[in-house]
Amino acid sequence: MKVVLFCGGLGTRLREYTETIPKPLVTIGDQPILWHLMKYYAHFGHNEFILCLGYKSDLIRQYFTDLVESEANNFTFSTDGNVLHLSNCEATNWQITFVETGNDSNIGQRLKAVRHHLGDDEIFLANYSDGLSDLPLGDYLKNFNLGNKVASFVCVRPNHSFHTVEMGNDGLVQDIRQASESDFWINGGFFALKQEIFDYMQDGEELVEEPFKRLINEQQLLAYQYDGFWACMDTLKDKKTFDDMHLRDEKPWQVWQRQPAQNETEDY
Repeated sequence: MKVVLFCGGLGTRLREYTETIPKPLVTIGDQPILWHLMKYYAHFGHNEFILCLGYKSDLIRQYFTDLVESEANNFTFSTDGNVLHLSNCEATNWQITFVETGNDSNIGQRLKAVRHHLGDDEIFLANYSDGLSDLPLGDYLKNFNLGNKVASFVCVRPNHSFHTVEMGNDGLVQDIRQASESDFWINGGFFALKQEIFDYMQDGEELVEEPFKRLINEQQLLAYQYDGFWACMDTLKDKKTFDDMHLRDEKPWQVWQRQPAQNETEDY
């Protein structure tokens, strides 16, 4: 199952780093968040990656070139220079397709730009590339297949330190609590999609706005509620939180460290 990773945004809320590197290359420990995410998917047997590039795309390409050279991997580029095959004991048989999708494109535009790279696969995965989770991917995909809908996304509890407020019509506050403690869910950026999604998309549209509204109207969109670990790297504070967890050796997203590897042919 191919995995589309959106790697082309400007990352303006993390400008302390993204003025010099693209957001997916901001590190946790000694590896970028993009590497951690790809390791997660590869653990479940999904190792064909399509990278939607844009802002500072040359640095993402260079990162993988340097990776395979420094770690003495066996690797080859395709004849057009846009497909990298990477193989070693750490990253077995990764296939990475690099696609330039524009600096200013939104997620919907980036997804449409890589449609022809999906081939005949009925279902594919997609991710914003700025969040990590210990989501049991097999369970999520089983739920998606059983639901038999066009699209699904993982919804999670927000981990930011803002508060939700309940109030009456007169403005009198009835309750205030941290968002993570309320019945409040957000889009976690982990998607499972059928190729039918493109029938709901028009040029220039953002994926989760107009197309998802059309799916909702036709009862074709599933949300998978997940209460386990999820965190995104959106701000400098988020980056520090990840770094602190790494220093404490608290890395719940590294499922490959504690779970048997999954076979990509497993029947979801």
